[in-house]
Amino acid sequence: MAQPVFIIGGSQTDFARNWAREGSGLHELMDTSINGALDQSGMAGSDIEVAHIGNFVGELFAGQGNLGGFLATINADLMGIPASRHEGACASGSLAILAATADIEACRYGTALVTGVELMRNVPGRQAADFLGAAAWQGRETDGRKYVWPSIFSDLLEFYQDRYGIEREHLAAISRKNFDNAKANPLAQTRHWEFPAEAFGEDDDANPVIEGSIRRSDCGQVTDGAATVILAGEKVAAAWAARHGKSLADLPRISCWGHTSAPMMLADKLKAAPKEGYLFPMIRKAITDAFKRADIPGHQALDGIELHDCFSITEYMLTEHFGLAAPGEAWKAIEAGDTLKTGKLPVNASGGLIGGGHPVGATGIRMLLDASKQVTGQAGDCQIDGARRMATMNIGGSGVTNVSFIVER
Repeated sequence: MAQPVFIIGGSQTDFARNWAREGSGLHELMDTSINGALDQSGMAGSDIEVAHIGNFVGELFAGQGNLGGFLATINADLMGIPASRHEGACASGSLAILAATADIEACRYGTALVTGVELMRNVPGRQAADFLGAAAWQGRETDGRKYVWPSIFSDLLEFYQDRYGIEREHLAAISRKNFDNAKANPLAQTRHWEFPAEAFGEDDDANPVIEGSIRRSDCGQVTDGAATVILAGEKVAAAWAARHGKSLADLPRISCWGHTSAPMMLADKLKAAPKEGYLFPMIRKAITDAFKRADIPGHQALDGIELHDCFSITEYMLTEHFGLAAPGEAWKAIEAGDTLKTGKLPVNASGGLIGGGHPVGATGIRMLLDASKQVTGQAGDCQIDGARRMATMNIGGSGVTNVSFIVER
């Protein structure tokens, strides 16, 4: 990076809340998260020089676009600052972060507010599924599918089954881990949920099939939520640290990134998948580009990962693409307990998308915020012992938009 980018504060909403049921919407979600981040960091709205917003389908769920127009009504001191909205399906928040870091690196601005938001629980489940299907190729990838994304990721699971073999017990272990981790997260959507053992098995009543091979326990959540981080360049961060009795070495920073894109349709990606090696070369490249830019050899240099478990098969696949196991062998890392919070490389100590929740436009920012808490020892009961360097991996669609960050202190 041209100059380091520091994370000097952030906030997320309670992902368990149903904001439409409370009579609230996108504005109130953004208000709570943005002003929460300003309060948490001790920053005033007048300290912010630019804003970037991650949101996927506000027009469909809420009939609302042009979200930058909310900033001045949320905090009068944000009046007049440049604001941009970014969309890349489930990776929308990470794209907003990339744009903000580029602004800081280029010395256009010294501070950036990055917020992501999605209102999703204000419509019936089938309608929500149709809206989220906007991230797939309409008419070519969506026809004949009742629930588009469970159906598409069922195709991925079945591809794994045909190529490598896959056991449901290993997918269930991923889901159980993330639900268990969420119990320690005071903002997780499922923190109070309880499950009988059969809720992770193949009992159609306790764990119904959603589409194909995807069952209820395999799925990330439909969530209302917002998350915000405040980023700063070195000069601003140093002044902020001095005011708060800290040094720059105390602050989390985004040390590097990886960003790739791939064809829209999962079928096209699987058709082109190498016979040997990683199924999704562009996902692997986003991860290894971040490693290279951070000058680290690989996952061995990480203390934890926040990754995109929109479905259990997604975490299974990403476990391999981070290098924790060879292609088709994520089950080995799962059986060894490597990805548990007490394992060699904890994955989704926050609960991830399955346990924590998945407000689409906010997810990438939530991941970055949780990574920053981990490396500064502020993750509470979700804390990974001794964490100093974390990675995030956020994907939009079926690996169409792929963004990874390294956060360290």
